[in-house]
Amino acid sequence: MRKLATIGAVLLWSTIAFAQDRTITVASTTSTEQSGLFGHLLPLFSKAEGISVKVVAVGTGQALDIGRRGDADVVFVHDRPAEDKFMSEGQGVKRFDVMYNDFVIIGPRSDPARISGSKDVVEALRKIAAAKATFISRGDKSGTHAAELRLWKEAGIDLGAGKDSWYREIGQGMGPALNMASSSNAYLLSDRGTWLSFKNRGELAILTEGDKRLFNQYGVMLVNPEKHPSVKAKDGQAFVDWLVSPKGQEAIAGYKVGGEQLFFPNASH
Repeated sequence: MRKLATIGAVLLWSTIAFAQDRTITVASTTSTEQSGLFGHLLPLFSKAEGISVKVVAVGTGQALDIGRRGDADVVFVHDRPAEDKFMSEGQGVKRFDVMYNDFVIIGPRSDPARISGSKDVVEALRKIAAAKATFISRGDKSGTHAAELRLWKEAGIDLGAGKDSWYREIGQGMGPALNMASSSNAYLLSDRGTWLSFKNRGELAILTEGDKRLFNQYGVMLVNPEKHPSVKAKDGQAFVDWLVSPKGQEAIAGYKVGGEQLFFPNASH
């Protein structure tokens, strides 16, 4: 009888633990993590839905590869061409716009390339290359890195000859890239959200902003459970639905640093 009671207690505990274990994994960009956005959003989501979220914050390319392996339930990223490829492969169920902000070129206040005040990001990059002013590139296949490479290409700059001198790829996230730029008084492309949350600015400042080519859209996708049966489709979809709902969009709009809004919701309802 005692043995049966023990078995019954174990089964009851397992049932309770299973009911409470509503945790999803979201593969996302470093900008959503390092800007502090997730620290603001996730407690609100967990309180509303009873689901906890584990975030794997990496570059967008890595985040999408995590989704391709089925090691995440949701991907939340910012590189539309790469997202469209992910969807065309059948890796995602449906893609939703969530929010946007913009990229900016950060550089030292001394501004050796003389780009300050310019809204033309392509011209600014040409001046940086012509001056051979130190430029820090994330070099990590992130959404920011992909956007940077597209802009260099539009500027007609061949980076091959410059990689050992003024152009430095570091293979790290936005925070480390900003720290390196601060310590070496270098230029770099940053998302505005991480920049606004960044404390170790040194002599750095925003020098180029406002070009429509610097627009930075974020999208979210449930990883396809038909390809990856381990995906927690119900709870993952609950997170997607909450992000694009009026409550989730309001929460995104409400996140500010120093009174400045970092992300602007634009989900279609």
